[in-house]
Amino acid sequence: METSVKPDTVIEASFKFLIYDQSFGKHREHLGNHSFQVASTTSGTSCMIPLETLKTSGFLVNNSCTFGIEFIKVATVKTSAPLETLFVTKMNVFNEAKVYTWEIEDYFALKNPSYSPEFEVGGYRWFIKMHPTSEGNHLSLFLGMKQPNDLPKYSGNLVELTISIKDLENGEDKKSTGRCQFSNNATSWGWRKFISLEDFMDRSKGYLIKGKCCVEAKLAIVGPSKTE
Repeated sequence: METSVKPDTVIEASFKFLIYDQSFGKHREHLGNHSFQVASTTSGTSCMIPLETLKTSGFLVNNSCTFGIEFIKVATVKTSAPLETLFVTKMNVFNEAKVYTWEIEDYFALKNPSYSPEFEVGGYRWFIKMHPTSEGNHLSLFLGMKQPNDLPKYSGNLVELTISIKDLENGEDKKSTGRCQFSNNATSWGWRKFISLEDFMDRSKGYLIKGKCCVEAKLAIVGPSKTE
């Protein structure tokens, strides 16, 4: 799903992706939550339905299928941060993406919030921050950059980021992807409602098994940037 967003606005959206089963007259659903903003205008799922299931079920009849979306809640929030114009230095290719895996042995023993060990990508130190939302019904995941010492006041880095919670049993990971700018004034970015705690703790989904879970961050520095 894609939207257009004003620079001073964040749109908090909860929604369902739908695919219609024409044989049984019902939908398969995938719940999504995303904070839409200038740096992240799209959201989706990497595996709505396995391709083989699509081909051999009532979802595809006479080479025709029906997709839909249902909005559950949409809220618009004005940001208090000063507006910035972003300029990215042109690059021929992306810097190679790096993957960091945070293996958590006992989720219930974590502090709130919890922080992963630091790891290095592109010459900078990073960490993952995880905590339940203030309402207590979702899990938040953010990538943080340790305060850099060598970035000029109006410079930063544009980063492409994918954060995943690994499905330890079924291989159907929960993941979200976006682009964001990290600078001296913006050292953290992610998803406030990454996944509902109900889904996260549902044993059948494989995200939390006997207290164990695994969070993965894949990031690539697209290029240096400056703001005006």
